[in-house]
Amino acid sequence: MKTPVHIAVSGAAGQISYSLLFRLVAGDLFGPEQPIILHLLEVSQAMHVLDGVVMELQDCASPLLYRIETTDDPRTAFKNADYVFLVGARPRGPGMERKDLLEVNAEIFSVQGKALNEVASRKVKVLVTGNPANTNALIALKNAPELGPENFSSMSRLDHNRAVSLLAEKCGVLTTDVKNMTVWGNHSTTQYPDLHHAKVKGQDALSLVERDWFVDEFISTVQQRGATVIKARGLSSAASAANAAIDQMRTWALDTPEGDWVSMGVLSDGSYAIERDLMYSFPVTVINGEVSIVKGLDISEFSMQRMKLSEAELKDERDAIRHLL
Repeated sequence: MKTPVHIAVSGAAGQISYSLLFRLVAGDLFGPEQPIILHLLEVSQAMHVLDGVVMELQDCASPLLYRIETTDDPRTAFKNADYVFLVGARPRGPGMERKDLLEVNAEIFSVQGKALNEVASRKVKVLVTGNPANTNALIALKNAPELGPENFSSMSRLDHNRAVSLLAEKCGVLTTDVKNMTVWGNHSTTQYPDLHHAKVKGQDALSLVERDWFVDEFISTVQQRGATVIKARGLSSAASAANAAIDQMRTWALDTPEGDWVSMGVLSDGSYAIERDLMYSFPVTVINGEVSIVKGLDISEFSMQRMKLSEAELKDERDAIRHLL
């Protein structure tokens, strides 16, 4: 057996983690020969619930599960961590404004960023899924000065997967037939799922669908999918979010397929006139674990307007919690 890798998960007793953890012990992230040590982080008042989750994980009798450690201390949870899923975040409560939500989560992610800075592996890959994911990732990054932008990403793979699935269904093909999908911007309703560079069996996606469908249905369906799921099942996306987190971390660790790219929230370097120092979803390739923004794509005025709307929202979010950066 290989040397176990250390995987930390925050919000480990929550809904998304309940789907994520069992996928991890089944080998869905790194395959059937890679043992793992799970570091599970929860708030003190949820530790008894986490005990039940641990029992179920143990009852799976997975040959890959080397050890489980549970704690309510981020420094303990992140010690020597190779891969970190920051799933836990404070949901919006009654009467809370978005600014209130930002500030509450900013405090959580600033503490976690400092803990990562102190004790995590210097090559750690930290994927933030807890919303508002982009700005939470920026906060964690800015509070970990000994780590770098290459150590942090915010999840946009759920939006990417939603866009791929919708286009595949429209064209009557498999999701594997869709390449070069792009989701720009924030993990919010301002995100911009873009078909201008997407391919379906090698053909330009926009040559296969009606322009009205792209503008009036595709974009809004992807943007509003989370709310639609909540309306249908009474709960937010959990299994699909966990699946997307595994997809994004696997791509980050094991690289993108040749000839394709994925969408990831990464720190902007100024590409496509997006302001630096924002955690923004770009099309990226990953080679040997290193993420690179895809350069040189032609951007229409239609696309740029939507990309800038999401940029503006992220700037507002950053300004609201600037004192914690």
